[in-house]
Amino acid sequence: MLLDINSYIGHWPFKQLKYNTCASRLETMNRFGVDLSVVSNLNGIFYKNTQSANVELYNELKSDIQFSSRFIPFAVINPIYAGWMDDLENCITKLGMKGVRVYPQYHDYSITDPGFIQLVKVCRDRGLPVTIDMRMVDSRQRSWMDIPVFDYNAPVKTDIIFREWNLQNIMPVIREVPDARFIIVNLANSIRLNIEDLALIRKADVVFDTSGRSLMGDDTLSELLKRFGSEKFAFGSHSPILDYLTGLLRIESMNGSEADDETKERLRSGNARRIIGI
Repeated sequence: MLLDINSYIGHWPFKQLKYNTCASRLETMNRFGVDLSVVSNLNGIFYKNTQSANVELYNELKSDIQFSSRFIPFAVINPIYAGWMDDLENCITKLGMKGVRVYPQYHDYSITDPGFIQLVKVCRDRGLPVTIDMRMVDSRQRSWMDIPVFDYNAPVKTDIIFREWNLQNIMPVIREVPDARFIIVNLANSIRLNIEDLALIRKADVVFDTSGRSLMGDDTLSELLKRFGSEKFAFGSHSPILDYLTGLLRIESMNGSEADDETKERLRSGNARRIIGI
């Protein structure tokens, strides 16, 4: 089985996307032999009320009987928006969402914002994974209308620099709620950790997808399996922003000494199924 843990429908305001509806996503899945896809709505990044995007996704999934057996919906939740707890409850009980996606940089809150910590704890208690994107697009190709990326470690919040997150930026929330489930997608920039944080990642229920730029050069997937553990990675495409093949080839191109058949099967679907709970 092949399960894509990182895909979207919807629009990106700074780039034309193809295959960004459920129907066209399913066409692409069939082309590349993908059985299931986690899907969320890109529009939720830009709507003031993210619930509108979650309802859009729900309605699109309900428009064709094929979709319910091939897509696993994740809700976009903004924990600093009024009513987010009601939105989350509706997403779980009425819309059938199986996880949550958050965008702190786009919704303008820090990784340790009390509202976000509360959301992660609620998801932990409901058995839902929380997905965090290290980046959406390469900042070197970003539009001038895209977000400025705040350095929340700067002495003054108004000290703005245009940079993307690295793995160290996400660690504070994992330290705060180490017993939650985390999916970290589109790895970019440095993924080096100190000894304590590396030990925490290995112990925590964390899965990284295979779509990001960091899985190249010295940090090949085979090397990262040794560093973090083979249970910490799962196939993800970050499509339609990125392509399907790159994330998949990083798994399939490993030889027998780098990953045996059992390990590859965990990467294709086993680790994703575990953390989603399906």
